[in-house]
Amino acid sequence: MTFEQTILLSAFAGLTIYLGLPVGRLRNLSTRTQAILTTAAAGVILFLIWDILAQAVEPVEASLEAATSGEGPTSDFVVNVTAFGLSIAVGLLTLVWVTGRLRNRRVEGVSAHDIALGTAVGLGLHNFSEGLAIGQSAVTGATSFAIILAIGFALHNATEGFGIAAPLTTGARPTWAFLGLLGLIGGGPTFVGGVIGYSFTSPLLSIVFLGVAAGALIFVFNEMMATSRRFAQPAAANVALLIGLLVAFGTDFLLVAVGA
Repeated sequence: MTFEQTILLSAFAGLTIYLGLPVGRLRNLSTRTQAILTTAAAGVILFLIWDILAQAVEPVEASLEAATSGEGPTSDFVVNVTAFGLSIAVGLLTLVWVTGRLRNRRVEGVSAHDIALGTAVGLGLHNFSEGLAIGQSAVTGATSFAIILAIGFALHNATEGFGIAAPLTTGARPTWAFLGLLGLIGGGPTFVGGVIGYSFTSPLLSIVFLGVAAGALIFVFNEMMATSRRFAQPAAANVALLIGLLVAFGTDFLLVAVGA
């Protein structure tokens, strides 16, 4: 596969994140509907946290197995596990620090726009690693696999757009420009990752970006659930959380079935 074809595939995989973003402009919703939308998005985020951590820990476990069997140096495992732990801490604690500053400066504290922006950043880091996978598959000649990956990631990104935008149904209506920025932050790194992945491979770089993404999304999930609790709709909210989680897993199962 050529470099130009890889760019097009990566761009396609990233652009579908825009499909779910218009949800953020919905207004005149009941408290129950707002709670459902927020927690359904949180269910998608919860799945992504699991999925990202599972991907990040794979090379760490592989280096541990190699070290214990004598097939690889212990230093590889030490470097990988350190990168894994530190990157999660950076992703989580950086957002804790930033939002702490925002709470001190604003009477209302963290806004729905802040949560959406944090979600977009976390998903952007995740999607960068997905772009790396597309680029690496393309450059090694696994053309069919690269195409399947791009289609699979495009489906995932469509649900991620909803996860970013759902909290925006509360508070001031976001502008189209702001939604466009969120899409660029969340989906653009898929394109960048595809370009870089075509140029060189780095398992350590993948661990770092996945770890930072997981840490950021752990923070976002906590904020989404705190927002949902303010609606005082526990039954509807938890059903929506379950549905969002199961839909995300269903999408993943579909991708596995087609070989992605």
